[in-house]
Amino acid sequence: MSVRLIVRTFSELCITVGALIVLFVVYVLFWTGVKAADATEGQIDALHSRWAQGPVSAPAPQSSPAPGKPKESPAPAAYRDGKPFAMMYIPRFGKGWEWPVLENTEVRTLQKGLGHYSGTARLGATGNFAVAGHRRTYGDPFKDFPKLRPGDAVVLTDGTTWFTYRVDKRPYRTVPSDVGVIDPVPRKSGFDGPGRYLTLTTCDPEWGSSHRLIAWAHLDATRPVSEGKPAAFHS
Repeated sequence: MSVRLIVRTFSELCITVGALIVLFVVYVLFWTGVKAADATEGQIDALHSRWAQGPVSAPAPQSSPAPGKPKESPAPAAYRDGKPFAMMYIPRFGKGWEWPVLENTEVRTLQKGLGHYSGTARLGATGNFAVAGHRRTYGDPFKDFPKLRPGDAVVLTDGTTWFTYRVDKRPYRTVPSDVGVIDPVPRKSGFDGPGRYLTLTTCDPEWGSSHRLIAWAHLDATRPVSEGKPAAFHS
């Protein structure tokens, strides 16, 4: 084989590899965003459609309460795996930042929005309501995560109530195995007892996943949806 043929073959190989790299970059930077936009819009539409039909609760108990004992309210319906149940807004990330929150943190779920860690508290309940989201790809929901500062609002709604959480400290960097960050009273959070907490998690560095960034917040206020948006949207 002549030197010229070897050089030409190597050049063609380099061109092919380069083209594949370019296509991969386009997929990561552009196409996953397009897919996420379509998927997210579908989840938001599903939420609005469900909310338009009114709140859904679990069936009430069939047995009658004992005499003199107050009737218990029906338990709230369980979150459905892979399905949206709330919307999240973070004013710090700019006007128009809104993402659906779905149940579980599986790969395909996080391609449609943010994911609630199954097993952590319900939205607004005592405990730790923990949510994960991509830093980059699939719409880059948590691209600006490092900008979070103490006092920033994280607002969520389940269609009937607005829940305003307030960030307590700047994002904390840790390793993926540090699962204590989503405990009912999260480790390293500074919280010293039970409360109504929110934990947000995402990958770090921006284009890697060797570490995690964590933000902790506490429930600051609630407001019925019928009374309009909370003040956090206007501050």
